[in-house]
Amino acid sequence: MKHLPILGVVMASLLGVAIVLSSAVDSAEGKPLEAGPSLHWYKGNMHTHSHWSDGDDYLEMIATWYDDHDYDFLVFTDHNVLANKERWVDVDKTKGGKPAYEKLKAKFPDWIEERTQEEVLQVRLRTFAEVSEKLARADEFLLIQGEEISDQFHRHPIHMNVHNVPELLTPRGGESVREVIQNNVDAVRALRERTGEPMFVHLNHPNFGYAVTAEDLFPIVGEKFFEVYNGHPGVHNSGDGQHASTERIWDIVLTKRLAELDLPVMYGLAVDDGHNYHKIPSRASEPGRGWVMVLANELTPATLVEAMEDGKFYSSSGVTLKRVESSSRELSVDVDVVGDETYTIEFIGTRKGYNPEGKPVVGKDGDELPATLVYDGTIGEVLETVEGPKATYTFHGNEIYVRARITSSLAHPNPSELGDPQRAWIQPVVGPGKPQ
Repeated sequence: MKHLPILGVVMASLLGVAIVLSSAVDSAEGKPLEAGPSLHWYKGNMHTHSHWSDGDDYLEMIATWYDDHDYDFLVFTDHNVLANKERWVDVDKTKGGKPAYEKLKAKFPDWIEERTQEEVLQVRLRTFAEVSEKLARADEFLLIQGEEISDQFHRHPIHMNVHNVPELLTPRGGESVREVIQNNVDAVRALRERTGEPMFVHLNHPNFGYAVTAEDLFPIVGEKFFEVYNGHPGVHNSGDGQHASTERIWDIVLTKRLAELDLPVMYGLAVDDGHNYHKIPSRASEPGRGWVMVLANELTPATLVEAMEDGKFYSSSGVTLKRVESSSRELSVDVDVVGDETYTIEFIGTRKGYNPEGKPVVGKDGDELPATLVYDGTIGEVLETVEGPKATYTFHGNEIYVRARITSSLAHPNPSELGDPQRAWIQPVVGPGKPQ
């Protein structure tokens, strides 16, 4: 089993030391889980594109990149397609063109199926099953079939990734952004019920085209995941002067779901959304920017789905955690320190008595914009900030939820947005102030 190089050293030296991840549950009382002989951290990317849709490389080459960079699992999520049929493509018309083909041929010289049709060189795209059989290794490197259900409402792109999907799901559409999201979530849940296959769906890049607001997202039933960090440079994680950041959206969604709608927490994912694999690093949409670290007892789709649905993971763009633990009294974080890096740990949450009213965003012409409403600072407050690699937040009894964000002093080496630091995001813990 592979891990982050730094984490691998730590894991090897901590055989007798607890690494604990809090399970985000419906009270602040989380059962600690320890990594050890029967539990392991698995690093994975859950948003990946290839020549099967709008990526510029072949499945097997992309899988090799992630394998070589110490990932434990990878989900392929091409747009509205599964890599499960025979497909031939003109080499020169693929996004990677002849250079990608030459790299493929050099790496897998006896693997390629090619032909010439009317003097045009074509290559057969290998299926997911073929690539998985060739490259996946039990307990070491897992490939998972996913799909990016790419829907829309008017000009609003609404994209959702489904993981471990056994058959193609077509976009369901709807009469509003909210309805489109709900209809696609319902389709995934129905497929899971019918097939018995463990799978889940998550909302992608809500600020892509500024398509999805917090108000669209927080009432969705059956959705527990969204992308708080997406590595594509065009999806506006930080928002702008008129649009909330994805983290601000997260806090609004958590507050409304827990305090007003009696819905479960929503977990935040960090993903790559990789499309471009040949000129790393650059300002293109490239691999290696964001990932999840999942605590599970084995490396299978079923165990990963179960662990993530239980909140037994954290998201990262570069920071590795050693210990996270919650109880009815406190939330503690312990960072795996790297070299001379320093860390800022922020505990963020909403307390009872917050102001639930939001105000519309108004454009220059005075018209309301289709943007997340503006709420005051009582939603998603920074409750406490600690400089250092360890911190504990003690509950005061009025917190509806608390989450933690760890920011490194080091900049991201190949960021989604210029100037991004390396970070980790701890999943929210429901606090004692949640209405019963």
